Amino acid sequence: MATKKKNILNKLYLLTGCMFLFALAITYKLIDIQYVKGDFYRDQAEKGTVQNFEIPANRGNVYTADGSLLATSVSKFDIRMDAVTISPENFEEGIKGLSRELSKMLGNTPGAWESKIRQARKVKNRYLFITRNLSYTEYQRIRKFPVFKLGTYKGGLIAEQRTVREHPIGKIAERYVGYDDYRGRVGIEGNFRNYLKGKNGKRLKQKIAKNQWKPLNDNNEVEPVDGKDVYTTIDLNIQDIAHHALLEQLEKYAADHGTVVVMETKSGEVKAISNLGRNKEGKYYERLNHAVGESHEPGSTFKLMSMIVALEDKVIDTGAVIDTENGTLKIYDRTVRDSRKGGYGKVSAARAFEVSSNVGIVKIIEENYKNNPKKFIHGLNRMGIGDKLNVPIKGEGVPFIPNPENKKGWYGTSLAWMTHGYGVQITPLQTLAFYNAIANDGELVKPRFIKEVRSQDKVIERFDREVLNPKVCSQETIDKVKIMMENVVRRGTAENIYDKNYSMAGKTGTCQTEYWTGNTQYISSFAGYFPADNPKYSCIVVIHKPNKKKGYYGNIVAAPVFKKIAQKIYTDTPLLEEVKKADFDYQLVHKNFEDYQAKARKDYATMPNLKNMPGMDAVALLENLGLHVESEGTGTVRRQSIKPGKKIKKGTSIKLNLL
Repeated sequence: MATKKKNILNKLYLLTGCMFLFALAITYKLIDIQYVKGDFYRDQAEKGTVQNFEIPANRGNVYTADGSLLATSVSKFDIRMDAVTISPENFEEGIKGLSRELSKMLGNTPGAWESKIRQARKVKNRYLFITRNLSYTEYQRIRKFPVFKLGTYKGGLIAEQRTVREHPIGKIAERYVGYDDYRGRVGIEGNFRNYLKGKNGKRLKQKIAKNQWKPLNDNNEVEPVDGKDVYTTIDLNIQDIAHHALLEQLEKYAADHGTVVVMETKSGEVKAISNLGRNKEGKYYERLNHAVGESHEPGSTFKLMSMIVALEDKVIDTGAVIDTENGTLKIYDRTVRDSRKGGYGKVSAARAFEVSSNVGIVKIIEENYKNNPKKFIHGLNRMGIGDKLNVPIKGEGVPFIPNPENKKGWYGTSLAWMTHGYGVQITPLQTLAFYNAIANDGELVKPRFIKEVRSQDKVIERFDREVLNPKVCSQETIDKVKIMMENVVRRGTAENIYDKNYSMAGKTGTCQTEYWTGNTQYISSFAGYFPADNPKYSCIVVIHKPNKKKGYYGNIVAAPVFKKIAQKIYTDTPLLEEVKKADFDYQLVHKNFEDYQAKARKDYATMPNLKNMPGMDAVALLENLGLHVESEGTGTVRRQSIKPGKKIKKGTSIKLNLL
């Protein structure tokens, strides 16, 4: 009995000891959690319920040279409601008024809204969806609704701000403007992101349910800093002309894709760039930047480079007689053919260029460089043919010029074929830059896409004119090839676009491609400048794979696009003294607009003068001032319902009449 009792006591002691040790362990753990690691665990707990969320900064705007918007960031607001946080008194007092206002603004009946909000309160929904994609003006309006006007805590209003990138001119120049998002960094948006992106802000939010966070207060912890504005060289009028001229021709010939670039001769400023490709439905859109990134065989537009090398080396003169024979010429196992059956007979070197005789050009180069092809290649290299332009748009295509010093890829037929644009690779922009140099009396300027970067009215950086080669060839040669290119339009392959009312000069190109597949396709092109006697603009048009049954020669497919662009610029854009006056007048108007915009940014109390301002700019300006804008018509502002200088308040409505 005593032994049994002793065993019971021993077990009791053991149990007590274990409990004591367990109590000590709990005490130790509590001390460790509370004091030793207290800060760590408190921080972890707070991270689970309270976090700082990034507020994306508004990206800077992208403008055309004349100040029209190409891309802009617009604030959008998504509205939700914490139906639980509102006191019973405030809820009952304001629910009917809130429902009426929501009904007016968003549709549905007041009764439906009241029922929806009461149900959310009943099931303790703290994240009830109200609406999304409100403008700043609409957001300011909804904040003043009954209940919501009490704020985040008392009124349950949850407003989530985000920015959306919009292109006011739609799909025109979309690939050139580009993007900087999940699709990559492309165009102006991608390549100038360091200027445009700004600095993100922060806002503290509290977790209220799974994946649901609500702002802790109405103010941001760190305010976002908006990005800087980029002013491009694009002229909106010329861009519109070029885009639609190209689109019309692509549709007419059911082509695969095409590109057009218009450049200002003296400055190298790209005034228009359009790249259109066809989708499966046969619609055209800005798919890839073919002008900058697509190296391809140029065809006969390369004959200009070949002719200049021969003239510079003085192995030929424009008056020398070339026998094109019957329009065919055997080079080893291959045959060079002219597009004209039977050939052109005996013609001058200049005439061979004007009618784009393959046989004529090949004879000129073969007879003078066959035994020393390096000399011909060095002539091209002197002019920078084969060099990248290193434009600030990523993805520039790499040019390729065969070289006899590199035995791989050089054949007995290489010299003959490259003279008329086969076996070489060059992008449309690289070709245009060279043609522009001829129009510019030999000075090769780098194509320029950006004029300057601004922060409000302050210029942060200017992008000045850059000369890549002060003289690609002698003035004597330039004068000769200028006459030849003008005659291409007057009496040569492009005589179909000749117009006595305005002069043009250039060269057609028709290049076979995919001939190795048994289904030969064509690349049609035209490069040149206008006016011929005093060039102001250069332009290249390249159209890939037109429907062969409808046409494929460069003079038929590509040259009419060039003509339409030149014609419209001649008629719509002054080219002589009026240009300087118009530019001067515009600068005054632009400066006035900048002054008003600066005033609007700093002083929200008075109404700026909007007369003659583009409608889309006026709306953007007024919405940034917090006004509700209604507009009628299209174009520039003719009348505004609130007079300039009159005091205004946020939320005020203003009506604009546009014409």
